[in-house]
Amino acid sequence: MSLRKRALLLRILLMALSGRKFFEARYGSFGVELVDVKPKQCIRLNSLKDVDVLSRLRTLGVRLESVSFLDNGFYVLESGFSLGAITEFLLGYYCIQSAPAQLPVKVLSPSPGDVVLDMCAAPGGKSTQLAELMENKGLLVCFELKPHRLSSLVYNLDRCGVVNSVVFRGDSVYAGKLGLKFDKILLDAPCSGNYVSDSHWFEKRDLDGIKKSSRIQKRLIRAASQFLKKDGVLVYSTCSLDPLENEFNVQWALDNLPLKLEDTGLDVGDPGLTEVFNEKFSSEIKKCRRFIPHKTGTEAFFIARFRRC
Repeated sequence: MSLRKRALLLRILLMALSGRKFFEARYGSFGVELVDVKPKQCIRLNSLKDVDVLSRLRTLGVRLESVSFLDNGFYVLESGFSLGAITEFLLGYYCIQSAPAQLPVKVLSPSPGDVVLDMCAAPGGKSTQLAELMENKGLLVCFELKPHRLSSLVYNLDRCGVVNSVVFRGDSVYAGKLGLKFDKILLDAPCSGNYVSDSHWFEKRDLDGIKKSSRIQKRLIRAASQFLKKDGVLVYSTCSLDPLENEFNVQWALDNLPLKLEDTGLDVGDPGLTEVFNEKFSSEIKKCRRFIPHKTGTEAFFIARFRRC
């Protein structure tokens, strides 16, 4: 067969493993409906800033509603202007961050004095949240691989008044070279994303790309297990719906690494899948949490909490 014909066949195969219909069938097999969802904008108040930002925002005509499963999260019901372009935002009084994206740090629950690693830190929403729970004490190590994303991370740490952080540009799998063992590690892993967060998702994603993401994620999970203290906690999260990036990776970690699952402590979302695509997983994976857009009205999200054995 000529190279041209092989290339054509490969293109046809990739087309068959992509597109909205393909993913509707794939995700429909475990109960996900890919309906259009428009999540409410959400902000997180910055507890490092001693200011009554709620009163200030209400004076400006912003209507807010507390998010029941978050401590400092509020849905924006009405605003006549961009909340990312006013003085209160620029002064770091709050961050604009989706509701489920605020949960991984809550599940990790770092304490003042901890040594914490954020493996994929940019643009910094979760890094600033980590510093808040740490009360700006201890050490927060932030890694970011992509140079063009580094400036947003540094900007947000500075804007929010974070003073206990150190930022590295590079691959966080080499964080062990720092000679540190971490009490807590957040791995909000690079993933294929989801159709709610990206209107062009169906045009850009295919099964091959998702498999590549899964391989990268396993590499990061393995590295995290190596420089996590004994009894330390690792939270793994993605904004993907795909089990290859979620439950399959969790089962792989349980089978191959000195990690055990713990309950997330969340009563929102669905439990992790224990059977999908003709594969059965440990019943422990029910301890993970899935956010399914058509059920939660939010972007997709997946969260697992591990403890090092």
